[in-house]
Amino acid sequence: MTAPAPKRSSRSRRRFPRYQLDIRIVVHVFRAGVNSTVWGRSTVIGQEGIGGTLTGDLEVGEVVGLEFTLPLSRQPTKLRAIVRYKIVFQYGLEFLAMDAMQREAIRRACGILPLSS
Repeated sequence: MTAPAPKRSSRSRRRFPRYQLDIRIVVHVFRAGVNSTVWGRSTVIGQEGIGGTLTGDLEVGEVVGLEFTLPLSRQPTKLRAIVRYKIVFQYGLEFLAMDAMQREAIRRACGILPLSS
């Protein structure tokens, strides 16, 4: 009888590393015909998503608009994301449909940020 394979942590399953980032983020939500805005602060960023603490309530699976200004960027990055996890006011958001300029700005920012522990 073989022993079950050891479980890998979510950190070891990630496709890209996470980097520490503390910036203001704005989340635009459209529900039931009404636009609303939620504010927050990021805690980590990776090439495919961002995590942070938000002041409002989002639902897992909800698609939102994001706006934030990255280090080394003068203009805010605006893109769509899907809510992947929620733990009280902590959220993980996966970026959707980034263009080449957005992807490069995020890659450059990640290149100068410390790794998240």
